[in-house]
Amino acid sequence: MILLSGLSASQYLSDGKKLIDEGIMGLLPQEKAYPESIHQAMRYSLLAGGKRLRPVLVMAASEAVGADRRSVLPFAVAAEMIHTYTLIHDDLPALDNDDLRRGKPTNHKVFGEAIAILAGDALLTQAFIVMTRAVGMETIPPDFILKATHEMAGALGSTGMIGGQVVDLESEGKPVTKENLEYIHIYKTGFLIRACIRCGAILSRATKRQLGCLSKFGAHIGLAFQIVDDILDITGDQDKLGKDVGSDLTKDKATYPALYGLEESKRKAEELVEQSIDCLEEFDYRADPLREIARYFVQRTY
Repeated sequence: MILLSGLSASQYLSDGKKLIDEGIMGLLPQEKAYPESIHQAMRYSLLAGGKRLRPVLVMAASEAVGADRRSVLPFAVAAEMIHTYTLIHDDLPALDNDDLRRGKPTNHKVFGEAIAILAGDALLTQAFIVMTRAVGMETIPPDFILKATHEMAGALGSTGMIGGQVVDLESEGKPVTKENLEYIHIYKTGFLIRACIRCGAILSRATKRQLGCLSKFGAHIGLAFQIVDDILDITGDQDKLGKDVGSDLTKDKATYPALYGLEESKRKAEELVEQSIDCLEEFDYRADPLREIARYFVQRTY
């Protein structure tokens, strides 16, 4: 599909990724800043590539309610810092114990466990510095920045993403119910995706109705994204994914294919995407990037 911006959906994602990559460089401590080891470790993972989907969602949600996506660029970069912190910690031996991420050795394999833990901590902290410093977001009133920052913090805590991680960890090797599985996926992955969309909308002064619709959209695609991740852990190509495949099965993790099978999992993800697009019915062409990103979620191969 060609968006009214003149870009195809893939070009929109590519263009957004380029904006994020450029923005990152100006919002990180210098690589040679003392102590060098921590700044090298932060940069190693943050600059390793990746799709930049979460920060692009921040910008696309901003555009959907009529704002300029560049106005929320620093906040979008902060979202990528947060995502990268979660990946570094996920890969640690105490959690997933993975060797590959984004096609490169994981952070702890290069810098050691201690520095990897601190690099994740530092990226999370740097994200909140970027969000609250508001440099580059001068057109946004401070109370909107505060509200969006509070939204992001709430999505990450023990009643959000961390809670999902805990239940995921405690469910390994045990029979899992449908309710538990949904909780893990919504909280572990879906909350951050939904928060990115809500934050882009909040910063851009979305109406209460717009925010409600975008929240439902985010909830649906957040769950769909994790279901597709589960599927790709079985069917994906390790070179394309840039990470270990088959690790969910090896660790006996709670996944949709394990409970429902591959075909039913694919059907569920497609259904969620269609439901998400229905949530945008009241939005005009400016929400087309969100619609196409949702479709991309179930079509992606990495």
